Amino acid sequence: MAQHPGEGAGRRIGGDVVLETLAAAGARAVVGLPGQHALGLFDALRRSPLRYLGARVENNAGFMADGLARAGGRVAPLLLSTGPGALTALPALQEAAASSIPVLAISAQVPLAGLGGGRHGYLHELPRQSDSFQGVVKHVYTVRSAAQIAPAIVQAWSVADSAPKGPVLVEIPQDILLQNVEGVVAPIGGADVRQAVSGRDPQPLAVEIHAAAQELVAAERPVILAGGGVVRSGAQEELRRVAEQLDAPVVTTIGGKAALPWDHELSARCWIEDIATTEFLENADVLLIVGSGVGELSSNYHTFRPAGRVLQIEADLGKIGANHPCRGIHGDARLALAGIADELAALGVHSTPERRESARSAIRELLATVEQRLDGQDLATERALLAGLRAAVPPETPVFWDMTVLAYWAWSAWDASASDFHSGQGAGGLGYGLPAAIGAAFAGAGPTLAVSGDGGALYGIAELATLAQESLPVTWLIVDDGGYGILREYMEGEFGAATATELARPDFVALAEAFGVAAEKTTVADAPEAVRRALESGQPRVVVLPAVLRMFEPTHLHRR
Repeated sequence: MAQHPGEGAGRRIGGDVVLETLAAAGARAVVGLPGQHALGLFDALRRSPLRYLGARVENNAGFMADGLARAGGRVAPLLLSTGPGALTALPALQEAAASSIPVLAISAQVPLAGLGGGRHGYLHELPRQSDSFQGVVKHVYTVRSAAQIAPAIVQAWSVADSAPKGPVLVEIPQDILLQNVEGVVAPIGGADVRQAVSGRDPQPLAVEIHAAAQELVAAERPVILAGGGVVRSGAQEELRRVAEQLDAPVVTTIGGKAALPWDHELSARCWIEDIATTEFLENADVLLIVGSGVGELSSNYHTFRPAGRVLQIEADLGKIGANHPCRGIHGDARLALAGIADELAALGVHSTPERRESARSAIRELLATVEQRLDGQDLATERALLAGLRAAVPPETPVFWDMTVLAYWAWSAWDASASDFHSGQGAGGLGYGLPAAIGAAFAGAGPTLAVSGDGGALYGIAELATLAQESLPVTWLIVDDGGYGILREYMEGEFGAATATELARPDFVALAEAFGVAAEKTTVADAPEAVRRALESGQPRVVVLPAVLRMFEPTHLHRR
């Protein structure tokens, strides 16, 4: 919001210090929702060069900040009020934590005299609001004087932006946000703030790099499992170099889908929910896991049992060896892979035609097995729809997937080599797609696609107002199957019948148009073309697809 004259334009209060510090740290925009105790923040917006994206629901604001951080490549500030306003953002912050997205939440608090007391009866008061965030964010800072505002935000920004990245909370009492700070706090700015907030990436120990390289050199069947940490650290080139030196096939997790181009001859793609991929990973005599904690989805629902040696590169110390015994390398993925590549080069390790052909043959066999399994499951509709959408969506278009059947397909089958692929599967909450896409478009990502089911769409429906108000180039594909489709399928498969999965829902086309957003209903056959037209319009668009889609067979249930 650009500065403009008006009542209070000459003031400088605690809220100004917040926004000055954010701008000095490198923020270009903030996301949020005003509230009574946060008015000092929002009054200061009138005097700030920072652009403002206003949400209608705090949880959606959190998802918008998530999208803003992913598309903008920097920490995204999230402005919240107290009590219900702050707590409503918790699911979005959980997603940011699970997916290592640097969101800096700045919450108002009741006046300083009421902090921790629970006796003053302030509106929205919680005796220990920060306790609700402790298990979700990386750290909580509570400001108790105007002089603490800038140092707290600088420290919080640095923590959010240090690997493993993630959300941080700074809470500031109402009276401190409103306090006149002229002559008390100097104007914030300068290169010193940028230097102070620089994120720190853990440097792997040389002895660990050397030992890992030695094990990889001795491997006969090395395989690499590349996770989201590879993409977040920008380690794609280092990954390719190591894979090519070792002639090692590369399987990716959902978050790591863009780690290696799918058309690379060493790409074994991302069918991590198929038993064939699980067994492919298990068959490696040395498995190098990079930037993944090998959680529930990446381990095919904890059925993965590696038979060989495991090397794990991970910036989050707590994830090393948490699920499988391993030789751990604590460090940033890019730094660690670069170190291993250099060690391999020093040892004279390079690709050979025999090893390369062996790897390519193993990959062909794996992907053929997956293809044959799909061919036997009568899934032509789903496969054609996803393939049609992938062909219709320009390669560079960011795509944000909610938790819906089509997204579950996309986790495995969407080629994300040339695009930004983002999914709410980190924490698995509904409602991620639209607000995250709005945040990315606001960051300047260009035409952006969000995909939701009708159940997830109802979580974010209020943000059609934001979309219309900002006139952002977001296309929202809503797959309307009349309920919680994936839960319906799970319950029918497990219990023979589904309960509480069927939903009454609005006419999404009419509802979107009521918000002033152009919308159309389509068919499975025409959906790719409808989405292509919508993206090309450069305007807010909603495409509604009435369809009941099926998932491919959950092969992890048939193990051993």
